[in-house]
Amino acid sequence: MSELVFELKGVSFGYDNRLVLEKVDLEAPEGGFISIIGPNGGGKSTLLKLLLGLIEPQQGTVRVFGEKPRRARGRIGYMPQYHRIDTHFPITVEEVVRLGLLTRRTRLGWPRRGDHAAVDLALETVGCPQLRKEPFARLSGGQRQLVLIARAVVRNPRLLLLDEPTSNLDPAVEESFHDLLRRLAGEITICLVSHDVGLVTEQTEQVICVNRGIALHPAHAVSGDLVEAMFGASHARLVDHAHEVEGHDHG
Repeated sequence: MSELVFELKGVSFGYDNRLVLEKVDLEAPEGGFISIIGPNGGGKSTLLKLLLGLIEPQQGTVRVFGEKPRRARGRIGYMPQYHRIDTHFPITVEEVVRLGLLTRRTRLGWPRRGDHAAVDLALETVGCPQLRKEPFARLSGGQRQLVLIARAVVRNPRLLLLDEPTSNLDPAVEESFHDLLRRLAGEITICLVSHDVGLVTEQTEQVICVNRGIALHPAHAVSGDLVEAMFGASHARLVDHAHEVEGHDHG
């Protein structure tokens, strides 16, 4: 039996007396490609913060690789929805990726032994070693996403959390980006937040549906009825990309 990559037991969390997650139980085995879907405000970002140990559950317990999330952070790579690197700041691709090696016990400054090799491997992994010396500000949107993935995997994590990594990519770049994620999923567990329900049902193996409660489904079991129940009939969108069958637009 596979080790659990993360486990939530009886977890509740809310903001300003409004519950976002209520008495949630969830187990996810290590390995594979998992997606997270749900309406805005349904608890997707809260779930990621709990897994990263950025917030503590108000009730219940969260474990990542059997430990409290803060203790497991060294085995987690994370790519936020919005990067906070000022594009006017003179920083190179190599320096952006090396930021992923920083911990509370390390400082900015001269690279440590092994940092160059780790950066090289991360850039090779995402297929853009030629960008190493390029200024981050000069990159295209797709190239920046690849570099941020490299930053997330530079410490060789066992779990990779991605918060809507394709939201600002054009379709051609998005296709190659998903190819990269499928390849990475053969080596580590990937957990991807996305609003494109059609893509996640085709590209990923399991889907975590988050809307105050949480349910884990095989990707093939996510139906239009389930999506409509989560998002509402006027906002749900379920696209079969292979056959170009489209439901309601949710924006």
